[in-house]
Amino acid sequence: MIAEYPEEAWLPLSGVQHFVFCRRQWALIHVEQQWQDNALTAEGRLLHRRVDDPFFTEKRKDVITARSVPVCSPSLGLTGICDVVEFTASVEGVELPGRAGRHLPAPVEYKRGCEKHDPCDEAQVCAQAMCLEEMLGVPIATGYLFYGKTRRRVAVQLTGDLRALVRKAAQEMHGYAQRGYTPRVKPTRACRSCSLADVCLPGLQDDVMPASEYIRRVVDEA
Repeated sequence: MIAEYPEEAWLPLSGVQHFVFCRRQWALIHVEQQWQDNALTAEGRLLHRRVDDPFFTEKRKDVITARSVPVCSPSLGLTGICDVVEFTASVEGVELPGRAGRHLPAPVEYKRGCEKHDPCDEAQVCAQAMCLEEMLGVPIATGYLFYGKTRRRVAVQLTGDLRALVRKAAQEMHGYAQRGYTPRVKPTRACRSCSLADVCLPGLQDDVMPASEYIRRVVDEA
């Protein structure tokens, strides 16, 4: 039997993308509760607003589209909102209230920019699919990312490696949250576009003394 996290310990699903991108960024947001907007995050918020309507559903041919779908996974200890879930007619799918036949779900996550060279976006949509799988009891092989800058929709194959990355990230996120731990990281070029650069101060990371070392020195001097 898979162990489940109690509901009061569930973490925001959106944090998976932050954590895979940068563990320190995730901790600053979700452990220390710090957040700052920049032009990039503001654009992303506007893009999500276009699909933020939990009462909207539409049907086109064999596809039912639902927006702002709440999801959760007790086994991952994650909860959040899918921007869009598309339910495509399929005998392998699930029954939907008030709808004839069966439909197979697939999450669609909206992003403001373009495709990235790291798996942070893929991990987020994979986490959404894993939540849907746990809730609906049906396997999901593919999710989708829609990038606002390129106006391009990208299919994400939900491989075993990607699922393992999500499970590992969720486990580490819970460990950091329980400890109230904010890690130090090596600065990269990605730090330039991070909205938390002024809070994180990545350029000073090498000069900051760990709290444990500071306390040890104070004790020794005393």
